[in-house]
Formats: sequence, C-alpha cells, structure tokens
Amino acid sequence: MAPVIDLAPSILSANFAQLGAEAKAALDGGGTVLHLDVMDGHFVPNITIGPPVIASLRKTIPNATFDCHLMIENADEFIPAFAEAGANWISVHQEACVHLDRTLQLIVSHGCKPGVVINPATPVHMLDEVLDIVHHVLVMSVNPGFGAQHFIPNSLKKVETLAHLRDSRGLGFRIEIDGGVALDTVGDIVRAGAEILVAGNAVFSHGDIRENAEQLLQAARSAAALKSPPRLRRASTALRSSKSDRHRRQT
Repeated sequence: MAPVIDLAPSILSANFAQLGAEAKAALDGGGTVLHLDVMDGHFVPNITIGPPVIASLRKTIPNATFDCHLMIENADEFIPAFAEAGANWISVHQEACVHLDRTLQLIVSHGCKPGVVINPATPVHMLDEVLDIVHHVLVMSVNPGFGAQHFIPNSLKKVETLAHLRDSRGLGFRIEIDGGVALDTVGDIVRAGAEILVAGNAVFSHGDIRENAEQLLQAARSAAALKSPPRLRRASTALRSSKSDRHRRQT
C-alpha cells in the first residue's frame, strides 16, 4: 500500500492580515495538518507567533490538527502554554534541548504528540535514543528562520536513513520535512520516504491557495503510489539476486 501523505500548509508564508481565511483555504485544498512555526529571535534569526495567535486560530479552525514547531530556546517553559492554546503536535529541536528526553515526555504529559526536529547540519543518529518515543521526526530541508528558501538536496539522504531506521527497528514514527517543498521537489521527497509535507511558499505565495494545495498534494500522492514499501524493495532485490545466482550456477 502507498504511504499516507499529509500536506501541512505552513502559515509562515500566509498573509497574516487574512490568516484565518488563508489557513482555511489551504485546508480546503487538501491540507490535513496546519503547520505553525514559532520563532523566538534567539535560536533562529526571526520572531513569529506565540500562544495567543494559536489560540485565536483554534477558535477560527476548531477541528484542524495544529502542528506546532518550536524553533525556540527554553522550550520547557512554553510547552504548557502552547498545549493550552490548542496545539495537537509539538516538536522541538534536538539542537535547542539540553534534556531532550525530558522535554519530549513533557509534551506527552500535556496531551500532545511529541516530535523532534533536526537542522541540516545535524546527523540523524543524534536521535537514536528518542526515536522510540516520538510521534514524528521533522527534517529541516532549509536552515530554519525564514520562508521561501531553496531545498537542500542532502536532506533526502536523511529521510532515507530515517525510513531505514524505522523499518529495521520496527518503530512507528512518521517522517516530516520542512523547507523548499514544491512541485519540482515533492516527487523526490516522497520517494525518499517523507510522509508529512510542510509547504508554505508553494501554497500561499502566489495564485489560488486552494488550487496550489490541491496540485501539490496530488503530485505527492502520485509519487507515493509509484513508490514500493522498503520491505518489498528488499524482497525484490533478494529475488533478483537469487535468480542471478541460480543462473551463474547453471552456466
């Protein structure tokens, strides 16, 4: 079966004067998760939103899944407020958390799904000890802090590594990617193994928001339908190898 693909429109690229309406349009176009980038001006060079904005959005969009991505220092101090404001998922950066396991457990204690994020220069194996407790791993495919950046191709290797680790360890976390997700990159991204696609500029920056979301999700799901699961790929490779061995023996 093809993996379940979720489009997570990122409001970082939306018009904040029409935030509720534009977020609704993106969700109407097929977005299943609303991605909320929280920046503090310290961990990343920008300042965005806090719990009051999320609480207002929750009133406007009561049933959407809110994916709250904390690009902040001292996340433990703010997790309760974001949970109370209406976040469903809360992800924190490995690079910003001194006691990552404890922070992830704190997210769970407030009724939210825990996620962990890694920046482009952070190796996947820095997460080895928490992969069994997270709901999702978010791979940054741009350097965090700004929207409309170009996709970093090496991010695909990280996604592939995470997919392999999940399969080999029998884990259930989902793989999310954020940065440069667009019509010209989404096929490679999905084929690498990503399932939750954060897209801001490609959805909000031009044309009709709903149509942009529909086109991006359709392209992603088409790529997913052509992608065989890892176990099937390995089985197919083993079968070809076995046939080749038999052929060599016969000749």
